[in-house]
Amino acid sequence: MIPQEYQDIAPYDSDIFAERLRSLVKEPGFEHAVRYVMPDVDYPAFCRELLSVDSQYEFQHKVMLPFLEMLVAKTTDGVFARGFDTLSHDKAVTFITNHRDIVLDASFLNWCLLKDGFPTCEIAIGNNLLIFNWIEDLVRINKSFIVKRNLKLTKALEAARQLSGYMHYCIEEKHVSTWIAQREGRAKDSNDLTQESLLKMLALGGNGSPIENIKSLNITPTSISYEYDPCDFLKATEYLNRRRDPDFHKSEHDDLLSMETGILGYKGRVYFTVGECINDRLDALDPELDRQTVFHEIAAIIDKTIHRGYYLFPCNYIAYDYLEKSRRFADKYTEKDVEDFRQYIDRQLDKVRIHDVTEEERQFMKNMVLGMYAFPLHNALAATAEQ
Repeated sequence: MIPQEYQDIAPYDSDIFAERLRSLVKEPGFEHAVRYVMPDVDYPAFCRELLSVDSQYEFQHKVMLPFLEMLVAKTTDGVFARGFDTLSHDKAVTFITNHRDIVLDASFLNWCLLKDGFPTCEIAIGNNLLIFNWIEDLVRINKSFIVKRNLKLTKALEAARQLSGYMHYCIEEKHVSTWIAQREGRAKDSNDLTQESLLKMLALGGNGSPIENIKSLNITPTSISYEYDPCDFLKATEYLNRRRDPDFHKSEHDDLLSMETGILGYKGRVYFTVGECINDRLDALDPELDRQTVFHEIAAIIDKTIHRGYYLFPCNYIAYDYLEKSRRFADKYTEKDVEDFRQYIDRQLDKVRIHDVTEEERQFMKNMVLGMYAFPLHNALAATAEQ
């Protein structure tokens, strides 16, 4: 039984799992989403199969695993994992990753864990994405816990303590691994940097020093590399909207469109690289460091591990050389790679739905998209130089 203080954010306990599942299949929004993702589905038969599931374990193996297999087959050229041999079946860890896709980062990680014989991890998801009640039901049925966002200061501190306490509870008492992104929201420019505020939140749980509390979570930085980002044109759209209007804010519809596009769009190859748990490097930190410096150093450790773990594709090298006006990495791609990537960028920019885009604005968006593909290489080069 989940302790009372965590019950409003934790995945559903077994005693309400079936009730929430019965409620979920009656939701028109859920039915619409299922038919959108699986156009050929026999929805009544799908619901009967859902209602035969009686645990999170069964839900993930009977429902989510086949669904992810379908997504891998239809929207990628393969999902690959490296470094899983460093994981132990007897040790729960906190996966901290860069953030590329709203839904699939953690889902594909869990797919890799299942395929490698590991239990899945619990997933942190911001309540800003839980636009409808049925979405909250779905994610909490699927081993997700809620990150409360956009709260006033006092409530935000309470929520941070609750979240940190729950993640410590998962690792130390449930012995279940967790996943959380290194920052709130995706890095739209792919410049992946860990927010120190995240580490301060994680250190609130536990009874020791910040370093001791962080150590108890067994943080394991993990790099995610998508060959193509199906949402790159949506990010370019947002960049141009903000350029035209600094007060521009995305709508709920924009968030839903990003989720749908990320799930169903073409991604090319996808790689996960699991780094080593950072505890040994935390032991090497000077215990006399002030609190702020401690968090800065821990963020740097996580960032370097993630940056060194990227799988770099031809498009990353092409984008870098284009923006730097160089041929430094010309041996990493062919002329066909360059032409294929040029055509890909043009097709993506053609999807932008903004009126009266000038040639200068289109070039601006092109540079923004190319920057998204170049930044992983920039960061990998910097991280390697610091070894």
